Amino acid sequence: MSVVPAEAATGRRTADGRAAGPADAAPLAPRARLLPALGAVYRAQLSRARVARIPLLFVATFQSVGIMVLMRGVVDGGDEARAVVAGSSVLVVAFVALNLLAQYFGQLRASGGLDHYATLPVPPAAVVLGAAGAYASFTVPGTVVTAVAGSVLFQLPLTHLWVLAAVIPLAGAALAGLGAALGLLAPRQELATLLGQLGMSAALLLGVLPADRLPGPITYARDLLPSTYGVEALARTFDARPDWGGVAVDLTVCAAVGVVSLTVATWAYRRAAVR
Repeated sequence: MSVVPAEAATGRRTADGRAAGPADAAPLAPRARLLPALGAVYRAQLSRARVARIPLLFVATFQSVGIMVLMRGVVDGGDEARAVVAGSSVLVVAFVALNLLAQYFGQLRASGGLDHYATLPVPPAAVVLGAAGAYASFTVPGTVVTAVAGSVLFQLPLTHLWVLAAVIPLAGAALAGLGAALGLLAPRQELATLLGQLGMSAALLLGVLPADRLPGPITYARDLLPSTYGVEALARTFDARPDWGGVAVDLTVCAAVGVVSLTVATWAYRRAAVR
């Protein structure tokens, strides 16, 4: 019995009339470059977040402003007021970039959504960085509103609030990377939600409360929290003569932690996507 070659059985022919073989298969589309893929994921995630997360952003802002109002009854001014305003402002970033992003990636992993991203010709780093950037960007209005409201409430100068242009992306990157890593590494969606909530609670307790009011051992945990350095950088700018060297150091630490946390999140994404 004769055997018909698979390429002949398909009836496919090349331009010169030969039967198409494996060597003549159409080439796969090239893998997207990082920056164009990052831009596409960022725009898609920002559009999704704008529709689904506006009520939660309002809650985050209302929560931070409410904390400052409560603290106004026990804090008059000085370093404590600066710590409360800076910590409450960065708390908005923690709520969205850490808490919500941990829940998002936990849900994405549990529902099989990572399989969809795995089939796209985009680098894993583009998926993580795009989602993290979108969630961090989404915190801008709430953080600005909280910082302005706190400055007015505690009679702090508004002159140097432009530093938020550096604090929001750097603290946002560090916290978003941490949130994405927690969501991707958690074995269950419920655990990812729990870890995100615990992370936000840590940002609340360790960031809003003045450092000199915390017990000694707790201050070490505060130093390990990425948002602490964003809080310190912003708090320094409320001084009459800000220590810009200290601000630069805090922002540099924030940036370094952001690089590390986003790298870990990218590794966690690759690990979760192949399972």
